[in-house]
Amino acid sequence: MKSLLKQKNKFSDISYQLEVLKEGVTSQGLPHFSSKLVESDLFPLQPTGLDVFQINMGKMCNQVCAHCHVDAGPDRKEIMTKETLEQCLVAIRNSSIKTVDLTGGAPEMNPHFRWFVEQVYKLGCKVMVRCNLTIIVANKKYYDLPEFYKNNEVEIVSSLPHYSSKKTDSQRGDGVFDKSVKALKMLNDVGYGIADSGLVLNLVYNPSGAFLPPSQEGLEKQFKRKLKKDFDIEFNSLFAITNIPISRYLEYLVASENYMGYMEKLVNSYNPSAAKGVMCRNTISVGWDGFLYDCDFNQMLEMKVSVSKKQQHVSEFELDSLVNRSILVNEHCFGCTAGAGSSCVGEIA
Repeated sequence: MKSLLKQKNKFSDISYQLEVLKEGVTSQGLPHFSSKLVESDLFPLQPTGLDVFQINMGKMCNQVCAHCHVDAGPDRKEIMTKETLEQCLVAIRNSSIKTVDLTGGAPEMNPHFRWFVEQVYKLGCKVMVRCNLTIIVANKKYYDLPEFYKNNEVEIVSSLPHYSSKKTDSQRGDGVFDKSVKALKMLNDVGYGIADSGLVLNLVYNPSGAFLPPSQEGLEKQFKRKLKKDFDIEFNSLFAITNIPISRYLEYLVASENYMGYMEKLVNSYNPSAAKGVMCRNTISVGWDGFLYDCDFNQMLEMKVSVSKKQQHVSEFELDSLVNRSILVNEHCFGCTAGAGSSCVGEIA
């Protein structure tokens, strides 16, 4: 592990990330994640169905967040094409998918974003958008996003690391908190987060350091009280999400020499009940280039679904093969099963 700590600027190299996970965990006497699944009678981990299509519309983003597992930013050029989005629509029509979860980067920066949202809405699926909030106020062409979301009954899921500017800006960049507050007010103005409006606005909290999130219920009460008191902002629910040791967060752990301590914390907090409900059991993650993954984190490690090579792309979507596949796991999966568990919609257990 010491040799890995001395090496810098390699975290965009997927094989290096997997090497860190392998050498950092298994050679230090900590268990493989698969061994925990065996103990829980969950190995091999298999789907319970296919309800959610999570689509990464591209890695371009107007922010560069310290813990971004996508390594997104303004300089990223990976954008899902309209052809691939059309292939996604075909797959959605030919499946049992009930929810389409759009993420990025900033998914709104994809030039076909609005067209795609409208097409999915017409299919009768629930549309979720992982909005970083600041995109709404980044440019005049995005100012009408709240109205667009409302017209298409989009459920908004927005990251807000804390209800204070200091902690939010330290993780997401200077001025992000003030811009986020402005965007939240714009969403509230059209009804988002307001009781009985039917327009859902959820916030996401993730820790700023090498520790697990506290109780989701307690955090939600704090956020609601502080945001209402200080800014007259309302929202529906708060999701507490554990940081997964990949990409920029993995780089932070290694550089700060917190990697082994954090992994030990995750392993020791393994929860079989959380493992039963991990999001990869009812979700398929679609990369910006159309390849299929068990989850967003496997996508960043380029661990494609365990079906035939031809069927690993959305253009060859085959429901039966995906529902009957075995889910690929690695040591980063401890992040989703620690404590109360973690998914894209917060706690599991």
